[in-house]
Amino acid sequence: MSNRPYPLRIPEGLLKLAELQSQEERTDKPTALRQWLYASAEAYALRRLAEGRLSLSQAADLLDLSVYEVQDKAQAHGNEFGATAEQYQQGLAFLRQQCRKQKA
Repeated sequence: MSNRPYPLRIPEGLLKLAELQSQEERTDKPTALRQWLYASAEAYALRRLAEGRLSLSQAADLLDLSVYEVQDKAQAHGNEFGATAEQYQQGLAFLRQQCRKQKA
């Protein structure tokens, strides 16, 4: 993902909080602000994904992650995409049952 400068007015209170975080985590203020921005953008993308307003590949592209990483993050937020392990097992059992019927 490429980075580019963007002019932004930041309230003084947020800058003070960023300073506190940067001291605690031994980083600088811009890093703390970027972390907040990314965390909020990630949460927003995952909400839109859960609502069906973003596809998995779109979310992965926008967040500069693989689709598997997005799926992991979505699961961590309580959202499932695709078949669950239980659904997979049920489908496999159904398929085996159908194969037995065709052989008989």
